[in-house]
Amino acid sequence: MKVLLIDGHVLFRDALGLLIRMRFRGLHVLQAGDISTAVQLLSRHPDVCLMLLDLDLLDGQGLQAIASLREQAPAARLVVLSADDRPHTVQQAVGAGACGFVPKTADGDTLARVLQVALDGGVYLPPGSTHPLLDPLATWPQDVPPDALRHLGLTPRQVDVLRLLIQGQPNKLICRSLQMSASTVKTHLAAVFRRLGVSSRAQAVATVSRLGLREDNE
Repeated sequence: MKVLLIDGHVLFRDALGLLIRMRFRGLHVLQAGDISTAVQLLSRHPDVCLMLLDLDLLDGQGLQAIASLREQAPAARLVVLSADDRPHTVQQAVGAGACGFVPKTADGDTLARVLQVALDGGVYLPPGSTHPLLDPLATWPQDVPPDALRHLGLTPRQVDVLRLLIQGQPNKLICRSLQMSASTVKTHLAAVFRRLGVSSRAQAVATVSRLGLREDNE
């Protein structure tokens, strides 16, 4: 498997690439110092499965770069690296299509955990997010109100899949929790994405949040 590391600082990029190779023996690390180079590498390596993007790129593209990279490699997961970990920045990154966010103050263990979650198909965000559906400890009610079902046009089973997706569970755990095959889960996810008008798990989190489907358990 291949991972593309996009960061404008060569020393940081080399150190991070070494750390990734040490923690994930099966990953081949590609490096780019700017978005133009990253797009060229993606065209030559369509099998890239994960991208790590520094929002503080020297070319100043930042959040705008997420959409470009997602368009170039729609099947790859994208994790953001940034010194700016304010909740608003985290939410913007997720809304643009990132499936993870790593503050540059994080240690190697945290980075490894985020990458594993991303590779497993989950969504990882910094603990303590102020956004209810971006908080990894946020919970959903067991039953989504019927009005919400009619509004979204989802079947009850699709809502079950969506609820577990929001909780950050990768496909294999959704399969286990709902006793479904992998192909059935993928079919339900595709239907949910179409209905929500999104193309990624992270965008689904942000969209459902805006729809206000979460209920407090108080």
